[in-house]
Amino acid sequence: MRFSYNKLHYISVMKYFFFSILLFITNILFAEEGEVNILFSLESSEDWQFISDRTMGGVSDGQAFVDKDGDLFFARLIGNVSTDNNGGFIQLRSILLFEKLYKENKTFLGVRLNVRGNGEIYHIFIRTNENRTYRDFFSATFVADDDWQTVDLPFSQFKQRYSNNSLDGNDIKTFAIVAYGRDFISDVSISKITFYNE
Repeated sequence: MRFSYNKLHYISVMKYFFFSILLFITNILFAEEGEVNILFSLESSEDWQFISDRTMGGVSDGQAFVDKDGDLFFARLIGNVSTDNNGGFIQLRSILLFEKLYKENKTFLGVRLNVRGNGEIYHIFIRTNENRTYRDFFSATFVADDDWQTVDLPFSQFKQRYSNNSLDGNDIKTFAIVAYGRDFISDVSISKITFYNE
């Protein structure tokens, strides 16, 4: 599934699903075993924000919106990622209050994603209360292929940009799905995000 970036196309498709730079609509579900599931839907709202390198003078262009496949709602991040002008990213970032998700005596061990895309490499960026600047974060990568698939990313695999520190799963400040670091077309969809503890 190759996506040809065309602004007129996705504006017409998204007549009532378009939420760029606004609130994304999500459900947060707490499983009995202590997992936290974040689903995208049209019924309850939490903050998700589209951000591009244009905030720093870059020229990458894109959009994030809610789409639907049968009964399945999902967030989709599309656009042209360009490294011109020292840029190179577009992202869908949550500004949820993650401390409200933590369970006493439960430590999140990783994040599980239900994703599909255009075969490119994408990133998860996580910032904690220890990260002092927007350039300082933990990251891990995944490949999003044509068909829906589950991707497990243990927090032990996340690397901090400026150190060898390990990621504390119970100290998440922001969470982002990111198309990053090279010139390419982004088309990645996420229907479910699970923070798991076993």
